[in-house]
Amino acid sequence: MSDALILTRQDGAVRTLTLNRPQALNSFTTEMHAQLLAALDAVAADASVRCVVLTGAGRGFCAGQDLADPSVAPDATPGATPKDLGQVIDRFYRPLVQRLRSLPVPVVAAVNGVAAGAGANLALNCDLVLAARSASFIQAFSKIGLVPDTGGTWLLPRLVGRGKALGLALLGDKLSAAEAEPLGLIWRCVDDEALAAEALALANRLAAQPSRALVATRQAMDQAQGLSLDEALALEAQLQSTLGAAHDYQEGVAAFGARRAPVFTDR
Repeated sequence: MSDALILTRQDGAVRTLTLNRPQALNSFTTEMHAQLLAALDAVAADASVRCVVLTGAGRGFCAGQDLADPSVAPDATPGATPKDLGQVIDRFYRPLVQRLRSLPVPVVAAVNGVAAGAGANLALNCDLVLAARSASFIQAFSKIGLVPDTGGTWLLPRLVGRGKALGLALLGDKLSAAEAEPLGLIWRCVDDEALAAEALALANRLAAQPSRALVATRQAMDQAQGLSLDEALALEAQLQSTLGAAHDYQEGVAAFGARRAPVFTDR
């Protein structure tokens, strides 16, 4: 549908979701939130999907929240009650991040242009981030008197350390994809014309790997940030108990012994 705010394409086991408000740099509205969450729920329910690519239509990835959307636009009427932005976070952004990070398959962000505010942190919540050389990341929140949201306060210090995280958040400066890669903010910066092919190749590579183990790795690394070493070791043991009883472990060992490519099917 031409008026769909989320475009969906299936290539084998890879599903590409494209944010589709190019005239507004794919900034979020209430309806786009609903369509993206529904698209992610559909991924979770479809066993044929083994990896997701998230990208944007046009010249931007996502410029964050559309400030003209009625859910957040300030009411200039004298004496009007201010909008409760915390309710907007709880209603839209919190469920979006939780759904994205709980998907049973890995997610690749293909950042094709500017990723600002919530749009930047949407990308950073994905498992691997590829960015076109012309792309940029902007923690734009301080420019309108807000704090980083969409998980930004949790993500940024873990990705780049407290000093760099505060610099990005307090100053709100534009960070190019080429600068973001050596900081560890993203996985890789690629030439603009190669982004789509590189993202699909990476997604196909992930789709061929043991999905359940990849998702458990995401879970373990995220949880371990708040655990002691002994607690992390216990979590690893728990996850290995579960994975070791699954088909993919048996298949991986058998394929290794037979010197053949494994065929993983767990999800």
